Amino acid sequence: MPTFIQKPTIVEAAGTLPKIIREYVGKVNTGSSGVSIAHMTSPSGWEEPGQRPEFDEYTLVLRGALTVEHSDGVIEVGAGEAVHTAAGEWVRYSTRGADGADYISVCLPAFAPDTVHRDA
Repeated sequence: MPTFIQKPTIVEAAGTLPKIIREYVGKVNTGSSGVSIAHMTSPSGWEEPGQRPEFDEYTLVLRGALTVEHSDGVIEVGAGEAVHTAAGEWVRYSTRGADGADYISVCLPAFAPDTVHRDA
């Protein structure tokens, strides 16, 4: 039988400015450890610490642009575009554009604070 998910849970975000994380599927909202699916809204100028997570992350930008720094450079991901970062890869996300960004993040296995390994 399908499981109806009525609403997300707001999860506290890391970074320099407030960012909204609405987790629909994951450890917090549904108890799922296999996958997490969240809708993120980050303002212009938001930046989080670098990280080397234990999960793959697939990100689909819905509005604005997301900057993805990695060991070999920088990728600007615009609305209608997506990016995949592999588990164990160093990455840092930010929204440098004037409009900020709305995006969907899918993590396999599910995101957890103890598996993201943020820079000090």
